[in-house]
Amino acid sequence: MNTRLSESYAYCQQLAKQTAGNFYYSFLALRKEQFQAMCVLYAYMRTVDDLGDQSELTLVDRGDALRNWRLELQQVLEHQSDPDAPPYHPCFPALRDVIERYRIPRDYFFAVITGVESDLQPVAFATFEQLQEYCYHVAGVVGLCCIHIWGFHDERAFAAGVECGLAFQLTNILRDLGEDIQMGRVYLPQEDLDRFAYTRSDIQSQIYDQRFRDLMQFEVERAKSYYQSSECLFDYLSPEGQRILKAMHRIYGGILTEMERMDYNVYTTRFGLPRWRKLLIAGEAIVAARWFSGGTKGVRSHI
Repeated sequence: MNTRLSESYAYCQQLAKQTAGNFYYSFLALRKEQFQAMCVLYAYMRTVDDLGDQSELTLVDRGDALRNWRLELQQVLEHQSDPDAPPYHPCFPALRDVIERYRIPRDYFFAVITGVESDLQPVAFATFEQLQEYCYHVAGVVGLCCIHIWGFHDERAFAAGVECGLAFQLTNILRDLGEDIQMGRVYLPQEDLDRFAYTRSDIQSQIYDQRFRDLMQFEVERAKSYYQSSECLFDYLSPEGQRILKAMHRIYGGILTEMERMDYNVYTTRFGLPRWRKLLIAGEAIVAARWFSGGTKGVRSHI
């Protein structure tokens, strides 16, 4: 590994350590090469997300930043110039290496940019199908990138990976409902709001009543159904992938459990597992990795 590529990997690992929270420790359950690749994947996704959320910039400037990022990514992947030299972001050399090493389809990384760009305008979805399309761009493709890094042995992992990403993203949407409306974003489909006679202005006013509880119960049950349908992904992954996915399922699924316990009042509480529980879950995955002695014969990192 040349010096600049090594520096790029080190940058991504440091960014993940500083900002990924407890998921960084879950990454430690993976083999060294997979751990490094997950840090690179996280660094890329985090940077794209930050470009779209720079509150100090106008929406036009954020859009320009994302377009420039798309152009630079294309140039890096097509080897049009030295990816280690300015103005390229320091994550790009390692990202290109990870994409080539694990044969991750490049379209996934452009799809994420498209998803973040859609957040630059007021967000509203008429149907759940439209919300699914959005979730694919910002979460489903992340799941697809992950399974390439973790290793899988069945093409059915693709559909299950997308459903897993959808479950996680629906959890985020429900948890952040009150915060997102302040940025002009309502991710819940209008058809769902209409079903329970709850309005966008009710979200803005944070009206907590039986209509809202019924709506949230409906949405939580839907999210839980995607957790359940994506459980088959465990059967298609390498042992390393199974361990980290199990940890992520427990952490994200635990958020839904907390919502139910507190009667869905996301307006007054930001739901999440306490730090000690997330560290415990991550620690269990790490211990399992240290004690695991089986091989990964028959598991491939790509199709």
